[in-house]
Amino acid sequence: MSLTAVRPRTDAAPQTPTQRADRPRRSVVLLVFILGVLSATSSLATDLYLPAFPQIADDLNAPESQIQLTLTAVMVGLALGQLVIGPLSDQLGRRKPLLVGIAAFTATSLLCMVVQSAEVFTAVRFVQGLAAAAGMVISRAVVRDTFDGESAAKFFSRLVLLVGLAPMLGPLLGGQLLLIGPWQLIFAVLGAAGLAGFALVFFGLPESLPTGQRVRQEPKQMLRHFGRLVVDPRFIGPALTMALSFAMTFTYISAFSFVSQEEFGATPQQFSLIFGINTLGMILGNQVNAALIGRMHTTRRLLLGLAGALVSVAVLLALHLTGLSGLVSVTAVLFVMMFCTGLISPNATTLAIVSQPASSAGSASALLGTLQFAIGGTLASAAGLHGGTTMASMVLVMLVTGLAAAGVFAVTAARGHTR
Repeated sequence: MSLTAVRPRTDAAPQTPTQRADRPRRSVVLLVFILGVLSATSSLATDLYLPAFPQIADDLNAPESQIQLTLTAVMVGLALGQLVIGPLSDQLGRRKPLLVGIAAFTATSLLCMVVQSAEVFTAVRFVQGLAAAAGMVISRAVVRDTFDGESAAKFFSRLVLLVGLAPMLGPLLGGQLLLIGPWQLIFAVLGAAGLAGFALVFFGLPESLPTGQRVRQEPKQMLRHFGRLVVDPRFIGPALTMALSFAMTFTYISAFSFVSQEEFGATPQQFSLIFGINTLGMILGNQVNAALIGRMHTTRRLLLGLAGALVSVAVLLALHLTGLSGLVSVTAVLFVMMFCTGLISPNATTLAIVSQPASSAGSASALLGTLQFAIGGTLASAAGLHGGTTMASMVLVMLVTGLAAAGVFAVTAARGHTR
């Protein structure tokens, strides 16, 4: 199979939804692979070093909350980076900003290997997040360039399946790397992943946004455009829903390394295995979502995921309050929650992105990602602010953010329906 098999539209004439969806199967598979690798590399930046949190805290002589802050720094970098790179890709095309971003990601991965303090580590991770944003925001924009409607939803489900392997395998790989070397080895692997992504894009991903469809916007125009998106309930409803539900999930991601190892006595390798099992739940949820396409409306699939996730977090709270929480019981409930997350992400993304025209897909994708990582990363850090990270603080933040996600979607969906 030639890498040049993927040929998104190259002329200036817009395609109909039928034309976009009617693509050779091997081209779609290859496009899923390339975009999946790009998005997965960004996910690895957050997940690969999770088992090393206690080790990094000891090595850099820093408190737990400060090491958790390095994860928040990546999230903020991802948020701000998407806000800039998304509109830039609407103006310059997808390939150039993507290649520059991947190159910067590779360089910062190598810099993380030589940091000597938690403060410098946090700063470098912030820049790494800025660079990693290119892969995430432009991948979604390429999908919008290429597909419409339920075809986009189906592609996003396939994409999330591949991307979901990163958070599942990332901590597992990170835990194994800690058996053969120090935590710096993890960032060497990230650098190698960046180089592989650069090669895939350079040789295998043609430009998907024709010159005639590119939109040059001045900063004031960009701000007005973002303002229009913010007041459009068809976009802001699913976007905020995704951001708040991500905060719920990201609280678990950032806190459970400490909770599992310090409260339940798990080893780094056991934590990695548990994290992988729970991520498998998200992948299974994604596949159920794909199977429901055409049988259940996108909005109903999203609501089903939100309801299931909320019930799961409520059970976690009940386990903690009754003193029945343990490594096995908590893992089982988190598995169900992550399964439901697999129904939330692709449907919220589809509702938000497809509500906008293709010419502004980069900007819409940028604001979606910015809200996701800025809100998700910031709220999740609350779990470690007072007295360190505990099971109680983790579950409390997850419950509040989950309830907020459901409430926001209920209000904005109603507004969008009456509009």
